[in-house]
Amino acid sequence: MDAALDLVAKKAPFSSLSLREVTKRAGVVPTAFYRHFPDMSALGLTLLDESFRTLRQMMREVRQQELPSERMIRGSMDTFFTYVRNNRNHFLFVSKELYGGSATMRQAIRREIRLFVSELAMDMSRFPFLVDVSAEDLQMMASPVVNGVVALTQEMLELDEDDETGQQEMLLIAEKQVRLIYFGVALWRSHPDTNT
Repeated sequence: MDAALDLVAKKAPFSSLSLREVTKRAGVVPTAFYRHFPDMSALGLTLLDESFRTLRQMMREVRQQELPSERMIRGSMDTFFTYVRNNRNHFLFVSKELYGGSATMRQAIRREIRLFVSELAMDMSRFPFLVDVSAEDLQMMASPVVNGVVALTQEMLELDEDDETGQQEMLLIAEKQVRLIYFGVALWRSHPDTNT
């Protein structure tokens, strides 16, 4: 798994890697690969799962600490972007597969993004100022938050790893965008008769 991530970080999308390249980088014979994975697609899906599992848990913990406030939003953005920096190869892998990988990988990543949207929508339903907002509208509100952070993650990955100033700018932009969305969300009212 580490060998595949390393090759993706230094080279092309995962979908262009061969089993031989990965096993050579890992220092094992190609037949050893099949003791762990039935094919390259299974390896890719396992890498995706590993990339998102810990992040989901971390973000859940941050969101459950307190209601939406400056500190909660900043804490969420800090947690997320620190995780991205510390797991850069995983997110380079995800980024390349989201925009240029196989259909299977793109669908799996989109499922993960939808899961983030659903979890955020559920968390938002606990906010007192959103108690009258429909579940459908909460999903709609959570979507631009998650999609905005996904887009900024892509931009952050294009920065040099040592570009602290650029990374802090991305964090500030993400925080401002999320705050802006929450300001609009606070004014939203669902209309049960029209679903608008």
